Amino acid sequence: MKKLLMLGGTEFVGRAITEDALERGWEVTTFHRGRHAPPPGVRSVHGDRTAPGGLAALAEGTWDLVVDTWSGAPTAVRDTARLLADRAGRYAYVSTCSVYAYPAPAGRAEDAALVDGSPDADATGYPEDKRGGELAAVAAFGDRALLVRAGLILGPYENVGRLPWWLSRMARGGPTLAPGPRDLPMQYVDVRDLAHWTLDAAEAGLGGSYDVASPSGHATTGSFLEACAAVTGGAAELRWTDPERIAEAGVEPWIQLPCWLPPGELHDHMFRADVTKALSAGLTCRPVEETVADTWTWLRSIGGTAPMRPDRSFKGLDPEREAALLGLGG
Repeated sequence: MKKLLMLGGTEFVGRAITEDALERGWEVTTFHRGRHAPPPGVRSVHGDRTAPGGLAALAEGTWDLVVDTWSGAPTAVRDTARLLADRAGRYAYVSTCSVYAYPAPAGRAEDAALVDGSPDADATGYPEDKRGGELAAVAAFGDRALLVRAGLILGPYENVGRLPWWLSRMARGGPTLAPGPRDLPMQYVDVRDLAHWTLDAAEAGLGGSYDVASPSGHATTGSFLEACAAVTGGAAELRWTDPERIAEAGVEPWIQLPCWLPPGELHDHMFRADVTKALSAGLTCRPVEETVADTWTWLRSIGGTAPMRPDRSFKGLDPEREAALLGLGG
């Protein structure tokens, strides 16, 4: 049996990793603030990494693997990793492809230029904080540190407001703005595939950085939105709209139209990475239809309203603006 210390473990990525570890028969300890209940079957300890003495509950104990999803001040990763360096075998830090300096060209891989970051920094910006967290993990664990640079993450338990918004919009039905082009490639990772690969990679002794996302084009905007429309009952009538018209209307990609980026520099940066390294190390990606269907099942099971992280902005397009853009006003 493996012993996992999951830093967090109650929401989205951390919860998916915790559940995957439990399915493997691992012994799991979750360290969290106690705001949400972890899955049944774990040993739960409480602490706040941002508070003085907040790591006291981790003063004793040994683990084969620590998994950390922290996205705030890098000092929290630094202090935790230092504390555990002699009592844990490996440290997997779930980072992000946002650590790559913008603009990264289509086809970029793990050797692309990175943003600046420091393990000793307070919170500044998301890319810089994640890069600082990476450096903190490596400083404490060296080649025992695994840096999991995730792409766009979708799936059950999402608390960021992207896929749940689209599902709720499709369920409302009627003429629905569908940002084109329909065949535009997407690149993302199902949270469960991310979790499974992370534990497999750590168990195999992998270290260093890996971009963890589906191959570009594993799904398209069309297959993604059509899956959302189908699973919610088919009441939505997709109205495919040119990116130029969306831009003219002042609608913001990614925020007001979650998961979507128009063709161009930002799309290349986010959705055209070369993920050969992770695929060669065993990453498998389920069909988009499965990700969408399972997220819809989960969303209905909790009453139709997804949780939202307080440090993330609201996603989605106002119905009146959507109607106006589609020429349905008045």
